[in-house]
Amino acid sequence: MSRQALAVSHPVVRELVRLAAAEVPGLVRVGFGRPPWRRFIGAPVRIRIRDGAVDVRIVVVARPGASLRTLSSDVRGAVAAAVQRLLGMEIGTVTVVVDGVGS
Repeated sequence: MSRQALAVSHPVVRELVRLAAAEVPGLVRVGFGRPPWRRFIGAPVRIRIRDGAVDVRIVVVARPGASLRTLSSDVRGAVAAAVQRLLGMEIGTVTVVVDGVGS
């Protein structure tokens, strides 16, 4: 029996990561907390696929009063679970950057 392969583009993986993180309680949004004119720095979700593993860097804004440690851990877990379960890929690293707290 031959093994089937799945080819997934980078934009699809980025959107999957964004959607997985957006479901985490205590998160306002996936994105930057900076003023709009400073957002030229880059995308809030960056991925790198190497040796079959996905490395993720995601920037989020937390709700006021949310535990940042818990939020980061929950985002990390949700992203890792989505990549492993839905794409069948290994997760390398998941870096969560909390760039702001606000509404």
